[in-house]
Amino acid sequence: MSTLTKQTLSHLDWLEAEAIHILREVAGQCANPVLLFSGGKDSICLLRLAEKAFRPGRFPFPLMHIDTGHNYKEVTDFRDKRAAELGERLIVRSVEDSMARGTVVLKHAGESRNKHQSVTLLEAIEEFSFDACIGGARRDEEKARAKERIMSFRDEFGQWDPKNQRPELWNLYNARSHKGENIRAFPISNWTELDVWQYIAREQLELPSIYFAHVRPVVRRNGLLQPVTDVTPARDGDVVEDVLVRFRTVGDITCTAPVESDADTLDKILAETATTTITERGATRMDDQTSEASMEQRKKEGYF
Repeated sequence: MSTLTKQTLSHLDWLEAEAIHILREVAGQCANPVLLFSGGKDSICLLRLAEKAFRPGRFPFPLMHIDTGHNYKEVTDFRDKRAAELGERLIVRSVEDSMARGTVVLKHAGESRNKHQSVTLLEAIEEFSFDACIGGARRDEEKARAKERIMSFRDEFGQWDPKNQRPELWNLYNARSHKGENIRAFPISNWTELDVWQYIAREQLELPSIYFAHVRPVVRRNGLLQPVTDVTPARDGDVVEDVLVRFRTVGDITCTAPVESDADTLDKILAETATTTITERGATRMDDQTSEASMEQRKKEGYF
């Protein structure tokens, strides 16, 4: 990796080589890492990168998903299928488990569970003594994520201080931590949404069906499309429409909105992504609409 330059590699080859280097650094420096795999497009790319970094051997870490209990079934089914195909261990921990233990208490039954994933994640880190969590967050998604280092340090309480992070010069990374502390590692932090889709196309990666255009009942709310589901039923006075949509990002049903689109192939998604002027979270995440600081506050509390 150190002998390669951007001039000798294509853009995607360079990003891939950098991400593989980061994955191997985590595996080499950390005693007990885990890769967070939700079944979403970014973590699907991480799995392919892990294959290239460590095959034909097993991954030097398990996979883990923090499930709110309100995730799209198409995505969780794909998650289970892909982990089984790879023959890798998948750990699933649910916000519902934390609710049963009393460590998560909702303000009301309809409150989104998304922000409460922080509690369940920290409990899982303690349960398995993970010293590093590898995730697919990218700097282009949101302002707070743009402040992250590749190796983002968390203290013994699982909290993130954006003013107390380690310098990262060239491609030298420090993933060391003391007992109780942990690292959040972001191998594709420097990728854009377009990079992700180009990589998916190049590698011919399978995806959950909801990433492609399909007809879905929705209501229009606060400038976004709210899917009509058992978890998010229509309210009195709502006008339910059957709209051709796709998901740019996937997550908890209560806060992940689709966008109107007729992009039912990778080529169409690539063309659409190349011309969009709104980030995927800005266009789709209802939980980021409360304030510009909402994501940063959740990250300080332990959110990924």
